[in-house]
Amino acid sequence: MTLYDNIQQTTDYVRSRIGAKPEAAVILGSGLGPMADELQDPICIPYEEIPNFPISTVHGHSGQLIAGNIGSRRVLAMQGRFHLYEGYSEEQCTFPVRVFRALDIPALIVTNASGGINRLFQVGDLMLIEDIANFSFRNPLRGAADERLGPRFPDMSCPFSPRLVELAEQCGTDLGIKTQKGTYIAVTGPNYETPAELRMFSRLGIDAVGMSTVQEVLVAKQGGIPEVLGISVITDMATGEPNLKVSHEEVIKAARAAEPRFVRLVTEIIVRL
Repeated sequence: MTLYDNIQQTTDYVRSRIGAKPEAAVILGSGLGPMADELQDPICIPYEEIPNFPISTVHGHSGQLIAGNIGSRRVLAMQGRFHLYEGYSEEQCTFPVRVFRALDIPALIVTNASGGINRLFQVGDLMLIEDIANFSFRNPLRGAADERLGPRFPDMSCPFSPRLVELAEQCGTDLGIKTQKGTYIAVTGPNYETPAELRMFSRLGIDAVGMSTVQEVLVAKQGGIPEVLGISVITDMATGEPNLKVSHEEVIKAARAAEPRFVRLVTEIIVRL
């Protein structure tokens, strides 16, 4: 079967399980899975039950697709994503986004835990992503062209919806939640970045670094999802000093500490979509 055939098979299965069409999809990064607990009347589907879906292997990623309601909005949430460093291909990592597009979901919110390169940031900050850079040097759009998936050469001059960035900023102001804005760069991982790499990223104007998100956004834009919003939770300061060490456990701990503000912000954004 072709990629397109697999997408259709998975879409048919998911549609048969979730009921009403979702108005937004959310991809929840490391330590941010509890956001899915906000969904009312949830329908939980473990990834292993979904045809053609990979299985999340990372601590902090529960590995299930959840459909439910936030207020009057129908939402589909990924509690855990897939990464290149797990050994998955670009196609596998971005497959769920292809399914979201086939479900005709109009808005995608992509979240992650990331290291803060901008020295004005603090651990726990919520950064609205304005732009992205792909330092993984892996692109999910490579390969034989299939116009059913989107154009061969998609435009990336505006990766994120200015309307949703503005809405998220306004929601933060109204809730008393401080938000930052900046550029996110994706590396392959799984090792954390060297001081030399972090100093280089800083000189390039990068504000935060992580191991996900960028490829998902590329596929969302190619597929034509109308609006995409990205939010990074700054879980450590990655400014390049050799004495600043980081561990996955610390990242998860910081993400969970920021979780109440993150949940309030994302919930409010969805309600106001």
